[in-house]
Amino acid sequence: MTSRLSQHAHQVLSFGDGTSASQGPAADPAIARSWRRCLEQHQLDPTSPRAPCVIERPRLNEHRERLDRVIAVAHWQMNSLHQQLGSSGHAVLLTDASGVVIDSVADQAERAEFQRAGLWLGAVWNEATEGTNGVGLCLLERQALTIRRDEHFRGRHAALTCSASPVFDAEGGLLAVLNVSSAREDLSRQRRFHTMALTNLSAKLIESCFFLQHCEGDYLLRFHAQPEYIGLLSEGLLAFDGEGRITAINETALNLLASSREALLGQPLETLLDVRLDQLLERARPQPGACWPLHTHNGQRLFCQLRGPQMRVVAAPRQEPADVAGLCLLDPAMRTGFSRALKVLERDVPVLLQGETGTGKEAFASALHRASSRAGRPFVALNCAAIPETLIESELFGYRGGSFTGARREGMVGKLEQANGGILFLDEIGDMPLALQTRLLRVLEERKVTPLGAAAPAELNIRLISASHHDLRALVASGAFREDLYYRLGGLMVVLPPLRERSDKVALLDHLLAEEAQGEAICLEPAARQALLRYSWPGNVRQLRNLLRTLVALSEQGRIGLDEVLAVLPADMGEVESPRDPLQSAEREALLTVLRERHWQVSRVAEQLGISRNTLYRKLRKHGISRN
Repeated sequence: MTSRLSQHAHQVLSFGDGTSASQGPAADPAIARSWRRCLEQHQLDPTSPRAPCVIERPRLNEHRERLDRVIAVAHWQMNSLHQQLGSSGHAVLLTDASGVVIDSVADQAERAEFQRAGLWLGAVWNEATEGTNGVGLCLLERQALTIRRDEHFRGRHAALTCSASPVFDAEGGLLAVLNVSSAREDLSRQRRFHTMALTNLSAKLIESCFFLQHCEGDYLLRFHAQPEYIGLLSEGLLAFDGEGRITAINETALNLLASSREALLGQPLETLLDVRLDQLLERARPQPGACWPLHTHNGQRLFCQLRGPQMRVVAAPRQEPADVAGLCLLDPAMRTGFSRALKVLERDVPVLLQGETGTGKEAFASALHRASSRAGRPFVALNCAAIPETLIESELFGYRGGSFTGARREGMVGKLEQANGGILFLDEIGDMPLALQTRLLRVLEERKVTPLGAAAPAELNIRLISASHHDLRALVASGAFREDLYYRLGGLMVVLPPLRERSDKVALLDHLLAEEAQGEAICLEPAARQALLRYSWPGNVRQLRNLLRTLVALSEQGRIGLDEVLAVLPADMGEVESPRDPLQSAEREALLTVLRERHWQVSRVAEQLGISRNTLYRKLRKHGISRN
């Protein structure tokens, strides 16, 4: 039996394309089409009180893993968008292309209200599940739009106003949807327009940042018909490889060139521009970052900038070799992470290091300090998990003499003050007590610290690196870590790969062995080397370093053989990987073949192989495949 609201839905849709309705769902043809699909195709009941569908945590983790690089790019912009909107009364969501919420930002006090509305991690907001809504319709229409309160098909969502904007990848595929939902009743037309404009702008920023990150290994041509627009969101972006073939192009570039992605991808750049590849590279080399005119074959003039793998518009960090201040960086993920972290740290953006225990987070932070402009200033490290909770406050903030019973007469300078002018490294930040998280957040916002017993705060000038082996997002979800502090710390998140996934294990082994030998000539026999390289190293770099230290001590006449290695490796050799067999070699060759065919466009390679990009990256690291 058709419900009364369902009958109303049919009546609304009877206007057809909406020409006879001044307002309501039928006034917008896209919404009218969506309502009709909800009734006839999805057979949804608009009066159903059913709560939104939320997938289980393991499945959510799979959805998040596929887009972890997008989340890393987007979460800071989402937090910024939330603040621009006035924070209260709004929830900012990021969904994947199937409508699953993979990241969210909302005011802590309003989180429960938004969760009841289904605006939280793991909720499924596609049209087939929740009817007409911002995310679901954006996924289908592939354009920015706003769904107001009663334009939602399900009556359960009639209190919401949602503005959604698509985020496309470098190949033009729909990557994600950025959505802002509000439960406020007083949203004027001007306010809704403002929210939609900010949401669309933020989506374009995320899209551009992901494009630049995705194409970092290629040459990048930035262009516009007017030179003052280069560097803005309205600029065209075109990536090409060392052979001059176009590997990616954004929507703005297609509009400027009046062409299609299908017509340009994989084509030589010389079929588009009236200049040879060698001339283009030679023109840009003397003045990286300079803007100069080029002409297309149809006579159109464009102003261009060129960025290449060895030539950046932004000045490169002081050091970016394979071995930076004692840190082995031959693994592409490590090298890229270090380069990005150093760039943002120099702009006073905090860096958050994530990775398994023993992956070398403190060594990574220390190397960042040595390579930065603050190398001559203090580097102060505090392990939040190694200090008793009763002492961590005084360790971090310090105190003045006589502040409390048992305090030192001369007082104590806290780590924050010790690091003034330099870099503070907070290791295992996920183990910091909640009360101290609140105080730390205040210090980071105000850039002032007040030691216990002090009469006035002291000015603070520090750059911050923090690290944790915990999943901080999971801690935020469980209430064990402040969400606002998480976003304050995570200006840039760098994930350090476990040793078993690093592609530079051979170089790292030699690097650590040389350090532990301390100038002594040590020869590692081939069989011993292979045994070390095949081991899976659950304790990561820390375990490898400690074992090498033992082997150096046990070495006879400067030689380390297989017997010595087997004697000190754990007895359970089940964790030793098998050497590469013919099947592994065949997989490596197959990967290389597809990569070359697809011009190293990772998204298309993963799609052709039927695997996620993360899985593809792991296989590339496993086989030591790098484009460089």
